[in-house]
Amino acid sequence: MDLVIESYRLTKLLPKSETYGLASQAQRAAVSIPANIAEGHGREHLGDYLRHLSIARGSLMELETHLLIMTRLYIPIDEVKGTFEMVRELDRMLSGLAKSLRELPNAA
Repeated sequence: MDLVIESYRLTKLLPKSETYGLASQAQRAAVSIPANIAEGHGREHLGDYLRHLSIARGSLMELETHLLIMTRLYIPIDEVKGTFEMVRELDRMLSGLAKSLRELPNAA
């Protein structure tokens, strides 16, 4: 959820013309990450959890792309470096969690 807050902070730096474009897309992708993790965790079946973790990772990659676009168009890279570190760390965490879940004895 820290990444969501950081994403919202960065989108406030975008011009008003991006309110319904890049800002909105980045915010949606960011919010989708913890929402899918939570939804998957609340499911009854391991396969559902793994699918939602995969969706969360896809949203993470989408957010990373939006951040890259922001740095090319509007925001200095130094302003976003910490956010990219958060993205990389969350990617490692999601990949590790999915791998450990797939290795469970009753995993499909």
